[in-house]
Amino acid sequence: MPMSDEILKQKPKVLIPEVRLQARIAELAQEIGNDYRGHDITAICVLKGSFVFFSDLIRKLDLRCTCEFLGVSSYGNKMVSSGEVKVTLDLNDPIENKHVLVIEDIVDSGLTLSYIMNTLRARKPASLKSCSLLLKPDALKTDIEPDYTGFKIGNEFVVGYGIDFAGKFRGLPFLGYIEHGH
Repeated sequence: MPMSDEILKQKPKVLIPEVRLQARIAELAQEIGNDYRGHDITAICVLKGSFVFFSDLIRKLDLRCTCEFLGVSSYGNKMVSSGEVKVTLDLNDPIENKHVLVIEDIVDSGLTLSYIMNTLRARKPASLKSCSLLLKPDALKTDIEPDYTGFKIGNEFVVGYGIDFAGKFRGLPFLGYIEHGH
């Protein structure tokens, strides 16, 4: 049986319960709100994994906020980032001279975020920062770290709260992990 079938049959274990996620998101919103006080921001949701985090975060932000969506793919159906990034959906509107906040679900190798930040920087925003719900410091292959991080985690294979494996588990209200043999 292929490993992916084995994984899809598992019930994810809770890594970060819903109540802790929501409390941390409220803190992040406060921090971001303080930093951008008096500015309108363009919040970019990196699809697909961060849509749940994005919607919870922007509803807690006390800022005027325009929402944009950027689709990128670097996993396919693999458990490890390929490091090759392809844009599957580009922004609708220009971001030149705007205060831009990129919102990610997870930064592991850092290669996707690095690619996104470089691509967007070339479009001349007034400022450009990033926020990730999760950071796997041990997996970083670049020196990029998000400006705002919800939680630092180990190398758990996480699912839930918007994050999928082969299209499954996105709807879980908590952040879970799947044990997999190596």
